[in-house]
Amino acid sequence: MTIASVRNLSWIAKPLPGLLPSTCRETMDEAPEVFFLILSLQAAKQNSFHIKMSNHTTATARANILMLITAMIWGFAFVAQRAGMAHIGPFAYNAVRFFIGSLSLIPVIYFMDKRVAKRSFLSKTELFSGIAAGLILFFGASLQQIGLVSTSAGNAGFITGVYVVLVPIIGILWRHKTGWSIWIGVVLTVIGMYFLSIKEQMTIERGDLMVLLSTFFWANHVLFIAWISPKIDPIRLSSVQFLVVAILSGLTTYIIEPFEWHFVLDAKWPILYGGLLSVGVAYTLQVVAQRDAHPAYAAIILSSEAIFAVIGGVFLLNESMTIRAAFGCFLMLLGMVSAQLPDIIKYLKKE
Repeated sequence: MTIASVRNLSWIAKPLPGLLPSTCRETMDEAPEVFFLILSLQAAKQNSFHIKMSNHTTATARANILMLITAMIWGFAFVAQRAGMAHIGPFAYNAVRFFIGSLSLIPVIYFMDKRVAKRSFLSKTELFSGIAAGLILFFGASLQQIGLVSTSAGNAGFITGVYVVLVPIIGILWRHKTGWSIWIGVVLTVIGMYFLSIKEQMTIERGDLMVLLSTFFWANHVLFIAWISPKIDPIRLSSVQFLVVAILSGLTTYIIEPFEWHFVLDAKWPILYGGLLSVGVAYTLQVVAQRDAHPAYAAIILSSEAIFAVIGGVFLLNESMTIRAAFGCFLMLLGMVSAQLPDIIKYLKKE
């Protein structure tokens, strides 16, 4: 804007002298070009703030959508895992699935390495941390997969979600603080688990029990990853841990499980879904999304994978759920959300 055009705009401020400080009015009268230059700078600053806020809102919305897609992929992964058990054993399934998942992350690692000069492919810390995480993940994934032989995808999805409540409880051993909302979540989850899995004879299906036992390892895995991931590259860590699970599952298959290569071909689609989409694509989406997503909201959105597991089980596997079981799922979902309440309240106060 030229000085001449600024002078021509001086009439805009004439109705405002009573609303402006005396110094501003003097500046407006004696040097209108300076006054309007100040107004222009202030307007530009305000516009810049609104643009930043708009960009932040857009980034957050995009992150939430990506997290929802991730939850959907993971939820339908229970369907793939359940369907795969009709053709191949649980350990063989995990061996091939996690091997594919580990390989699928290599291009991501290569792409990210191009941004960093002189980056070694794998450090000792990443290697040993990946082995430790892989051991925990192996037990969690194995128990869950064994459970899926005899339980439904919907049940497995909701029971696996119990780890959300277990994380803060086990975190007490790691000297983490646990608030009142966690214990409300525990009560709701236990009651919901009763309605979902405990029969009138006070018995529990073997598959549900196996999946429930797996949640102890999922919770410890989350705590371990939360502790180690700030120190190392999380994608490298994941690639190593997935490879460890694949190797251990392969060895277990060789020892205790009947196996023929045509089993892999028969279960190719469930394996590819579990390896490429559930592990490779969904994990990458999670990493990208969590750069802009708040952890509390992310945890709740990801908890919706249980709902997608039920939807997939009903429409793709013709599974059914009683009203009693559905009520149990509802209580368990409330328990998962309750466990995240302190983080949500803290986030809303900041906003």
